[in-house]
Amino acid sequence: MQPVRPGHQVQLLQGGQAFFPALIGDIDRSAHEVRIETYIFSVEAAGEQVAVALERAAQRGVSVYLVVDGVGTPRIPAEWVTRFNAAGVQWRIFSPLGRLGVLIPSRWRRLHRKLCVLDGTVAFCGGINLLDDFYDPNHGALDAPRFDFAVRVTGPLVQSVHEATVQFWWRLQAASNVRQNDFRAAWRALQEAVTLALQSRSAQDLGQLVADSTAHNTNATLVLRDNVRNRSRIERSYRKAIGAATKEIIIANAYFVPGRKLRKGLIHAALRGVRVRLLLQGRYEYFMQFHATRPVYGALLAAGVEIYEYSVSFLHAKVAVIDGHWATVGSSNLDPLSLLLAREANVVVDDVAFAQDLRARLEQAFEQGGVRVDPAAYANRPWRQRFLDRIAFGVMRLLLFLNGKRY
Repeated sequence: MQPVRPGHQVQLLQGGQAFFPALIGDIDRSAHEVRIETYIFSVEAAGEQVAVALERAAQRGVSVYLVVDGVGTPRIPAEWVTRFNAAGVQWRIFSPLGRLGVLIPSRWRRLHRKLCVLDGTVAFCGGINLLDDFYDPNHGALDAPRFDFAVRVTGPLVQSVHEATVQFWWRLQAASNVRQNDFRAAWRALQEAVTLALQSRSAQDLGQLVADSTAHNTNATLVLRDNVRNRSRIERSYRKAIGAATKEIIIANAYFVPGRKLRKGLIHAALRGVRVRLLLQGRYEYFMQFHATRPVYGALLAAGVEIYEYSVSFLHAKVAVIDGHWATVGSSNLDPLSLLLAREANVVVDDVAFAQDLRARLEQAFEQGGVRVDPAAYANRPWRQRFLDRIAFGVMRLLLFLNGKRY
């Protein structure tokens, strides 16, 4: 993992009400290029506003690249296929499952990161999909907005975001060309990727001058997870920060089934006197999400870890604040899908002002929507719930075994 570097401006965005206006504003100001990767792109309400902004950008000559995941977004509506194609938006669906895909373990690897980079000078990263806060594809209209975060960043790490998105687009292009036995097209796509990477470096040099001239000096870095070079970097960044904690650890995470090393890190921190608080999903969203999480509570509660369940709305955040200065905002849950199988992206920030801003928002969530899990009540929960918890946890372990993973 690259060390945190100075020279950044990092703006914390809570929920779609802050994220979408910032994203759309930057798309409308873009002059050369927009690249977006997301798990879910629902062309409803706020999502439709983003789609319209991408269409406008492409129509005025901006190169627009969009990649969505084949499970989160199995199809783009026919109207928007026509509109994107007419405007010149270049879009791809990553690894659609198809009818039998769920039976093929290698196809479980998903694009879960949420990244956007514009003109090589500004980037977005976080947990927020291109999905309206008050709508869910599986649950319909929501009575309260999701609890989630993203960041808008300028500075050196923007180049890392651009390089990651260019490389991923090249891989999709090359795979498509090879499947069609069009090796010349695959070579042209490689040449284009190299050219775009060089352009990104030049643009980032300019962006760095802008950042320096406005005296922004926040320390930050981009941390990626994939199945080649970056298999465990996000988890290692968490474990390193947890291992160094001396006062406080706050984690808000939607899907929380940490592996053995991460669980031990939290337990050891609590036992040495660090206050460890977890804000986890309290609403029932999916069977596996709800029940597979509960078996890990016992050892954490026994060590003194405080667990709170948030049920005001769907908790979708993947953030943490440690000792009031280290913070992370991104797409990675602390569960097997994120830590072992999916492409993820987090921004790590080492800055007191940023960390305190995020901490204050998490404190508000604890106070207004967090219900603390009582260890005695957990130990005496109904046998039916304990049975379902064990079934879900066992199925998760079996699926990982079939994919050749230990957790």
